[in-house]
Amino acid sequence: MYPKTKKMIQQLIEDEVIPGANFGFITTNERLEYHAGSAAILPKREAIKENQVYDVASLTKVFLTATIFLQLWQEGKLAPDDKVSRYLTDFTDQKVTLRHLLTHTSGIEGYIPNRNTLSASELREAILHLPVGKLFEKEVRYTDIGFILLGFIIEVIEKDSLDNVFAGRISGPLNLTDSSYHPRDKQACAPTEMDPKRGMIRGDVHDPKAYILGNHCGSAGLFSTLTDCLTFSQMILNRGELNRKRILNEKTVLLLLKDWTPNGKLNRSLGWDIKTKGSKNYLFHTGFTGTFIILDILQKTAFVFLSNRVHPTNDNKSDYLNQRDRLVDCYLAEKETMKNQIDFRRSKSDE
Repeated sequence: MYPKTKKMIQQLIEDEVIPGANFGFITTNERLEYHAGSAAILPKREAIKENQVYDVASLTKVFLTATIFLQLWQEGKLAPDDKVSRYLTDFTDQKVTLRHLLTHTSGIEGYIPNRNTLSASELREAILHLPVGKLFEKEVRYTDIGFILLGFIIEVIEKDSLDNVFAGRISGPLNLTDSSYHPRDKQACAPTEMDPKRGMIRGDVHDPKAYILGNHCGSAGLFSTLTDCLTFSQMILNRGELNRKRILNEKTVLLLLKDWTPNGKLNRSLGWDIKTKGSKNYLFHTGFTGTFIILDILQKTAFVFLSNRVHPTNDNKSDYLNQRDRLVDCYLAEKETMKNQIDFRRSKSDE
């Protein structure tokens, strides 16, 4: 299944673009899991585990924050066009809505002086008072600030920390035993970057803001495995339900295929990127550490890719990003070819 895609992943490992990867596919009738390469290069090379734990970085945005937002919307506790200031009274701007945060069209300028030296409360205060710039509603400017604010809003509504809300609403019902802000065994996690101050980061979140905010961060911080990410993806492909556990309504899931940006032309859904290929829309999201998920809701297929491409150093950014995009394109082309072959065989058998 998907031999060209698997070959390309193997080439990324051989070219040392990534140390290794756990990756898998969902098709209409099966779920496939693979692993290749190494989990670590330094201080010594370690073989990758079958279900390696990864810092999934910004997959937290869709895995946790956007999904919980959708649940709260279904329950009538919030709505996309609510003002941020309705829930966060210290937030200084009066025109930014939840839709803007979810679609990265808020125009919030994210620079925070001395960010890495701030405490969690100081960082929260700085985020609440960031200015809105000239790009408000004009274009997508991908940022973590919007989802950090969404995480704060979820905590205000639920009166609990994000990790507890996630456990109660998503990871518990779906039995995602390896998905949390706090991995049970840090040494079981694939390491990320060798940091001059933190040393080799392993089992602690790589993202600087998430490191400070801890389990109150809606933009990054989750650790997970291929099995758990595939299970979550399967829930979305099943239009919100898995193993008789209803996480989202079918109507809500189908609404994700719509462009939710203010002008409806910027290819962002509620949390997800909309990747268009031909006449089809796919839900797509990436993580800085070397992760991504791509979902075809209508055909019920998925590709989940987990790696620690920032290990041991984050000096391959442009090459990795280019190779990642080529990998996604390879998968989509191979998927379409396979579908056409299946459709052709079915049409011949019907003659």
